[in-house]
Amino acid sequence: MKCITMKVYCIILFLACFSVNAQQLQQEKEEVQKSIEVFFEGFHQKDTVKIQSVCSSKMILQSISESVSKGNKLSDETPSKFYKSIASIPQNSKFQEKILSYNIQIDGVMAHVWAPYEFYFNDKFSHSGVNTFTLFKENNVWKIIYLIDTRRK
Repeated sequence: MKCITMKVYCIILFLACFSVNAQQLQQEKEEVQKSIEVFFEGFHQKDTVKIQSVCSSKMILQSISESVSKGNKLSDETPSKFYKSIASIPQNSKFQEKILSYNIQIDGVMAHVWAPYEFYFNDKFSHSGVNTFTLFKENNVWKIIYLIDTRRK
């Protein structure tokens, strides 16, 4: 009887620990996604201060443009040039980057997000692709340290 009771107790303890870990992981994923959402809120509002609140000062930005006629191209952009380009978007320009889904993976204080998107300019489809973000948890805030996207017409 003691052996069965001990086995049941061990199973319950294991399940309780597993449940707590699953809840913690889900909470971390929600925090990571929130950082990405804040990034895009700032992007759509042309608010570089909001964008910078979830970006590392050492962030790396790259884009991959896919083109059959021109060939594929990898380009780099500095954070300061990126922020300047966002701030200089004309007020009458309407744009939206629709995130289609989030696939979030976390290991300790590092997270990776795969986020397919569609981009619309003045309500017309422009291009689509995938954003991938690498984030680092710095002072309890998930900060984007690397952003690369693909772009195809």
